Amino acid sequence: MSAVEHVTCLGCGCACDDITVVVERGRLTEAQRACVLGTAWFGDGQVPQEIRIRGRAGTLERAIAEAAKVLTGAQRPLVYLAGDISCEVQRDAVAIADRLRGAIDSLAGTAGAGVLAAQRRGRAGATLGELRQRADLVVFWGVDPGARYPRYSARYAVDAVGLAAPAGRSSRRVIAVDLGEARGPADADGRVAIRPDAEVDALGAMRATVQGRVAGTDAALAPAIALVHGMTQARYVALVADAEPGPIPLDPDRAEALIALAQALNGRTRCALSTLRGGGNRSGADAVLTWQTGFPFAVDFGRGYPTYRPHAGAAGRLAGGEVDAALVIGAPATLPDSVARGLAGVATVAIGPRASAAGWKPVVAVDTGVAGIHEGGTAFRMDDVPLPLRPALEGGDVRSATATVRALRERLEGGA
Repeated sequence: MSAVEHVTCLGCGCACDDITVVVERGRLTEAQRACVLGTAWFGDGQVPQEIRIRGRAGTLERAIAEAAKVLTGAQRPLVYLAGDISCEVQRDAVAIADRLRGAIDSLAGTAGAGVLAAQRRGRAGATLGELRQRADLVVFWGVDPGARYPRYSARYAVDAVGLAAPAGRSSRRVIAVDLGEARGPADADGRVAIRPDAEVDALGAMRATVQGRVAGTDAALAPAIALVHGMTQARYVALVADAEPGPIPLDPDRAEALIALAQALNGRTRCALSTLRGGGNRSGADAVLTWQTGFPFAVDFGRGYPTYRPHAGAAGRLAGGEVDAALVIGAPATLPDSVARGLAGVATVAIGPRASAAGWKPVVAVDTGVAGIHEGGTAFRMDDVPLPLRPALEGGDVRSATATVRALRERLEGGA
């Protein structure tokens, strides 16, 4: 039995890097300090090791050859970056899309509205470490992080001790903004209820109030205006909102309204907008694509250079018949349902953790290890801070995603 310390968990966007994993006889038996999501993400570290070519077992060499044949024979190929892969794998995937003159998209597109709003307006943000150290007022806007980001409050914004919060939770005031069924934390110090259909109007009225302009007199906006008066009295406000889609559809103008409010508050006090993101290193995909192409998601190399099509993501391309072959790199289980459904109608190559268990039937499926469990590299936290991945089961018999995707890239660059 051995213990591996400082392991990074990709179970959610918090990317907690304080996990100690216990390994016994090649299996993970415990993930100390991990939350429920983290424990499920680590599991026992066991993954399938199949290679399937048109439904039959095959060798890696044949699988790479068949994958290259499928992709180079396509007129409109798509590369999709799923979860649980490192930034190093994502970088090779971008090179493959470039070589194929195809399109590339990723899980980063699930928060596309917020990305586009930030591109239009900029964004007043901060690292989670800064929120931990300085925030004395935390406003959860229609989200309880306990469900999808269990350690967010404990590690960063609420319970943690910081420079401006020497007593942790008792040094901070927590406000829950409830938007219908989208409710903030149950243990908040105060609650503000806003009708979901009045959310964007409320945000606009709050911004107008901060800027000293006359706000509306609608009674539905009164709680929001009272809230923003309290926000201006804080030394440092953390405005926390979920960027990922949930059971309740988000108003498309919400992201921009939140950004505008955070920017306005910085004229009176200090405010940072903290947008919660899902796991699997989707923030890394955003960073790698931006670094390599200048654009964070929905990139098209069809003209021989990268172009940005943010309103024509993978799901839309697949539904519209714009894709005749696809390469999915990462865990198929992390795909949005709309993308997974679309892949059922095209020839697909799947490389990544549990690729052989994909809900559709890939022409080629190659199982690999999971980034952060079986192989190292780099991943990004939800606040765009890069973290090293320290694998607990490195050096075993699990196939490397990095090596497999690199082999496919080299095959394509060799003119196969």
